Amino acid sequence: MSPITILLAEDHALIREGLQAILQAEADMQVIGEAENGRQAVELTCQLHPDVVIMDISMPLLNGIEATRQIMQPTGSTKVLVFSSHRDVVYIEQAMAAGAAGYLLKQTDTLLLPDAIRSACHGAPFICPGKPASLSCP
Repeated sequence: MSPITILLAEDHALIREGLQAILQAEADMQVIGEAENGRQAVELTCQLHPDVVIMDISMPLLNGIEATRQIMQPTGSTKVLVFSSHRDVVYIEQAMAAGAAGYLLKQTDTLLLPDAIRSACHGAPFICPGKPASLSCP
């Protein structure tokens, strides 16, 4: 079985490196690229065709919501998991309306990240934790 391919879209190098370290421990996942701004995330998605993009909302040059929208337009086959520190339901709703497959808070336990990626890859919405009462958490 081929691994889930992942593009990390995060403007902070330290966070990208941390995500990379967490995901290296997962036998069924492979990070195939890293983007440090929203435009680069869209370009690399078109070039690399990852299964999942982990997308920060607060990105330079193109915010994560608009980058998600653009990634979903051409093919729609790549899933986007928004990874953000914003707890406000408005951000969650905007991300989901743009086509995101899930929303994961940066404050989340690191053990949930692989599960969130697997859920996003298989089309099961993942919104957790610290979510508003109207949203579900697996």
